[in-house]
Amino acid sequence: MARRDHARVNDPALFTENLIWYDIFMNFNEILKPGLLAEKTIAVTDKNTASSWGSGGLDVYATPAMVALMEITALSAVDPLLPPGWSTVGTEVNVKHISATPAGMNVTAKAELLSIEGRALAFKVEAFDEAGKIGEGLHSRFIVENSKFVARTENKKKLKG
Repeated sequence: MARRDHARVNDPALFTENLIWYDIFMNFNEILKPGLLAEKTIAVTDKNTASSWGSGGLDVYATPAMVALMEITALSAVDPLLPPGWSTVGTEVNVKHISATPAGMNVTAKAELLSIEGRALAFKVEAFDEAGKIGEGLHSRFIVENSKFVARTENKKKLKG
């Protein structure tokens, strides 16, 4: 017998019912829809510069910090809509950092869900400072059941030689 969990969904535009039952063999296309958007803004400080991250020697916004912000933004578009005990993990990042941002400016990342294939998700990601676009690319995530994912990952310890 399949385990069933439930979660309340407050966006009637996305779903036909306010209460959705989740099944272990669920179709995530019923929960997530292409076009979902998310946006996150952070300030560039001495803690997220290339010199502090070790990815360069200058006090400008670090590429790995931009990629992390894009990834956080993508997961924030979908993870709140998933049933309890489920989340997403990043599987691929293909991003260009096209303009430097100095400390003292803000960076805003935007993510749009482009497609859902089974549990595989594809996002368009972009980043902007107050002067314009600083980064763009594609990001992939995969929906996992947390307990099973952690158990499989922990199993790797047994395999190390």
